[in-house]
This record gives sequence, C-alpha cells and structure tokens, in this order.
Amino acid sequence: MAESETTGSGMVVIYHKRRNVEAAMMLFALAIGIIGWTLVEYNLHEEVPANLPVVAGVWVALGLIAHLAVRIRIPYADPVILPCAMLLNGLGLTMIHRIDQISEPVATGAHTQLMWTTIGMTLFVLTVTFLRDHRRLQAYTYIMFLSGLVLLLLPLVPGLGREVMGARIWIFIGPFSFQPAEIAKIVLAVAFASYLVEKREVLAEAGARVLGIDLPRPRDLGPILIMWVASLLVLVYQRDLGTSLLFFGLFVMMLYTATERPSWPILGSAMFFGGAYVGYLLFSHVQIRVNAWLFPFSNFDQNLQVINAQYGMAWGGLIGTGLGLGRPGLTPLARSDFIAGAIGEELGTAGLMAVVMLYGLIVARGLRASLASKELFGKLLAAGLSFVFALQVFIIIGGVTRLLPLTGLTTPFMSQGGSSMIANWVIAGLLLVMSHQARKPVAPVTEDPDPDREKTQHVPAGGSA
Repeated sequence: MAESETTGSGMVVIYHKRRNVEAAMMLFALAIGIIGWTLVEYNLHEEVPANLPVVAGVWVALGLIAHLAVRIRIPYADPVILPCAMLLNGLGLTMIHRIDQISEPVATGAHTQLMWTTIGMTLFVLTVTFLRDHRRLQAYTYIMFLSGLVLLLLPLVPGLGREVMGARIWIFIGPFSFQPAEIAKIVLAVAFASYLVEKREVLAEAGARVLGIDLPRPRDLGPILIMWVASLLVLVYQRDLGTSLLFFGLFVMMLYTATERPSWPILGSAMFFGGAYVGYLLFSHVQIRVNAWLFPFSNFDQNLQVINAQYGMAWGGLIGTGLGLGRPGLTPLARSDFIAGAIGEELGTAGLMAVVMLYGLIVARGLRASLASKELFGKLLAAGLSFVFALQVFIIIGGVTRLLPLTGLTTPFMSQGGSSMIANWVIAGLLLVMSHQARKPVAPVTEDPDPDREKTQHVPAGGSA
C-alpha cells in the first residue's frame, strides 16, 4: 500500500482501513496457538486434551476483544502488528506449557503467563481506547525522564532490589517481583522523543570536523554524557550488559534519528564500548559474563545454561524435534531467559528464524508508522519504540546463540514474566495509535464499500474527498 503523502501531481494518498485483513491474520495467529498447544498434549499423552474447548475459547476471546478495540477506536491502524504480537504470544504460551509438563507434579507456569497476558492485553485495549492521540504524552517530558531514571536505578535500592542469577535488575515487594527496566524503556522513549523535538536544531549543530565527520559541539554533549553515566551505573552495579546497552542505544539512535548526524552513533558507540572495556578490566562479574560468552566449556557448572542451550539447538537441527518431543527442561530458565533456545530445539532453526521474522515485521511496521507520521514527536517515538524492540530481541537471542554475552533481558511476548508482557503489549498499543494517526485521512472521505481492496484513493492536497 502506498504511503500517505503528497505526490508530485499534488494528490494525497489515503490509506484504507484494512481491518478485515487484520481479522483474517488474527484467525491464523489464534489457530497456530491452539494447534501448537494441542500438539504438545498429543505428543506427550497421545490424546487430545479434554479441556481444549475451554482453552481455545479463552484464547479466541482475548484476540477478539483486542481486534474489536482496534477496529472501533483506531480503524486506520496498521493491520500487521497485532496479529504478529498475538502469534508470538501464543507460541510463547505453548512452549511454557510444554516445559511445565516436565516437572513432577506438573508446573503451572502457563497459567500464570496467561494471567499476565490477560493483564497486558487489557492495558493494550485501554491504550488504544483512551490514548487516541499520542501527542498528549509530549507535555510530560521532564517528569517522564526523571521517572524513567528512577525506575531504571530502582533495583539498586537496598532491601528492594535483589540479585538474581548474577544480575540485579529485579525488585521484590512481598511475594511479587517486577523488572522496572521494562516500564522504564517506554517512559524514557517518550521523554527522549519529547526532549529531542525541542532540542533537535541545537543538537544538530556541527562542531569540529575530524576525519570527514562533523563532531557535535562540546557544550551539546550534556544529554549523552548523562545517559552514558547512567548506563555505566547499570553495567557496574546491576551487573547487566543488556539493560545498559538497551537504554544507551535507545537514546543514541533516537538522537541520530532526530539530528541525522552520524557523529552521534559513532561517538555513542565509542563511549559505550570504552566504558564496557574499563568495566571488564575492573570488575570480576563483568569478566565472568564475557568469559562465559567466549569460553563456555571452560567451566561446565558455571556456564550450564549456555552449553545445554547449544546442545539443544544442535539436536533440533533444521526442523526441530517436534513440540513435546525434545528436552528443553535440561536448560535452566528455559521458560524465560532461554525460551529462544527451547524454540530452536523443538521447532528447529527454521522455527526460530520464523520467530525472528515475526519480530522483524513488527519492527518494520513500527518504522513505517514513523516514516508516515505527520509530526516530529510521533516520528521519533515510533522509531524509538521500534528500535528498542529490535535491540532487545537482538540482545537476548544473541545471548542465547552466543553472538553476544548473556543478559537478563526477556524475549518480547514469549518469555515468562509479567513486567515484560505488560510493557510489550503497551508498546504494541502505542505503535498502533501512532500508525492510526499517520494513516488516517486528512480530510473526510466517502466510505468505501470494499475497504480491504488494495487500490488507493486520491484526493487533492488540502481539499476534500
């Protein structure tokens, strides 16, 4: 479908709603989740589960409510994002349910994850229902910036934060645990977008020219220095390279998107990797993570997760062992940090690559909403959320496959965890709201009897339909 823009002939391209296309893809996504869950039960117990109608009914109801909210409140929203998110969520629930069957007695991780899915999709519906114009968020720049930094550093508070598997990225309140960085990435993305709208022209000013690159002026380095220091604090005290890279990378790439100056990502990369190298030389926990990445077989007990995940994916090969026929439970935390390894074992490299392609589709459609946005705040926010989503997927799957050092991040929509599920469904809602604003017609148009056909409607720029 063509972009919504003024053409050389002075015509404006108007998007069609495409809600029927979304409904068809939603049916496919829901069916894959139900079929996957049924295959797990059949391969393990050689019978179709008796509660299949109940499980299928709940899953279809969640998808139907989400689709109706989009259809009614933001009808011009992108038709691809919601089905992709639903399919990934369904595959994650299927794999967690399969891993639950390994325990004696059977674990209830899938039930808990379904509860968090329901909460996340509820927040998704609330987002698309009550936030029809994302520009309202622009008024809270500094409040969101401070809130994001507080959330990011909250695990460092004594008595509140706690170290889990070598990383201090969780807070515990009674029996409940939460990863505040998942919410912080949304809040900081909004803050960065709003700040860069105001300071874009100043930050785009060129300073000294070195090796053909226009460096920023020294007096404009304050924001990137603040985020650099914050990322180093996360790396050193929270002991998590992934979270540190995620937030610093988010700011640098949004800064580049706003200014179009390649000097910012070059400078940001040099600052981050320089700080990470110094951290590696000074702190033993950083050395442990890097050595586990480079030399996992040097210490089998310490690097059990990475080693077993490699063996599992090797056993799965190209097409996998089949749902319920592998042994993903041998890898610790297979239902959370290493769910990508479990997918690679039972669905094979082909299945894992299909999952990566689904993530790529979400990122691509988010960037498309950014390009089509009619105002700078929406462009920056959509690009920022898309990039942080892509970077998180790259970091976690890169850690599982030994492309990067292992991190404590979660695989969006798939890993077990309430904070991640809630945050990513809110991100999906924000992307859909922004795509609706970018795709809706600038002038009233006559309702098309076939809104899902491929052809576009052209109206004179600035005129009526």
